[in-house]
Amino acid sequence: MRIIAGPCQHETLEHSFKIASHCNDICRAWGIEYYFKASYDKANRTSANGIRGIGLAETMSDFSKLKKSIKGLKTLTDVHSVQQIRALTATYSDAIDVLQIPAFLCRQTDLIIEACQTGKIVNIKKGQFLAPWDIKGILSKTTDAKEVWITERGTSFGYNALVVDFTGLDYMLNSYSCPIIFDATHSVQKPGGQGHSSGGNREYVAGLTRAASALGVKNFFLEVHPDPNNAPSDGPNMIHLNDFEKIVSDIVKYQYEGN
Repeated sequence: MRIIAGPCQHETLEHSFKIASHCNDICRAWGIEYYFKASYDKANRTSANGIRGIGLAETMSDFSKLKKSIKGLKTLTDVHSVQQIRALTATYSDAIDVLQIPAFLCRQTDLIIEACQTGKIVNIKKGQFLAPWDIKGILSKTTDAKEVWITERGTSFGYNALVVDFTGLDYMLNSYSCPIIFDATHSVQKPGGQGHSSGGNREYVAGLTRAASALGVKNFFLEVHPDPNNAPSDGPNMIHLNDFEKIVSDIVKYQYEGN
């Protein structure tokens, strides 16, 4: 089992250390592989007024410090251009273990190929607009990758809404040999629902993770924050850091009861 968890964006070293150390300790106690996730630039906001982040250089410097402070910590961040990938791997390669392709960029051939040539694990978010069987085409671009993950994060369902298609999740689990990850927190977003930022329904996250675990999903993505109501981005769909352990324990419980 694997869990990717962290804030939507890196805010400060102290803030990310609090989240990473807490999640790492809980995952270790449950025998789950943990990856800390945070973004250095939220380049895919609905509005130009959205808070972007503190930038690649400062974030990756802090990631390096996190990895030195927390034994065995693995890290993930998203990339939005070939230039970002080259800058990141040229200068900060030791700070990052997984490169993530955002959902809206999952069909960008050059971006995927560049990420796959870095020697890093590549996590590709399945676009909200893609059918489960469309992943076959995306995977055709990843032949050079060390390892590829596919992350389900909900499917567009009208305006400002997403729905989780569990038949689609089941299809991907049984059709692809790569790890399939369920992103429960982005799946409860209401994209653009508050104009300048995303709305969301974090109260549905726990139930969705239990259902996915019972279905047979072994890998999960969760955005967590000590104060999600005041997070700079994605607050309404992020879970409170204090609720992380209960969700993890339920994932493990339903993993065994459902299979």
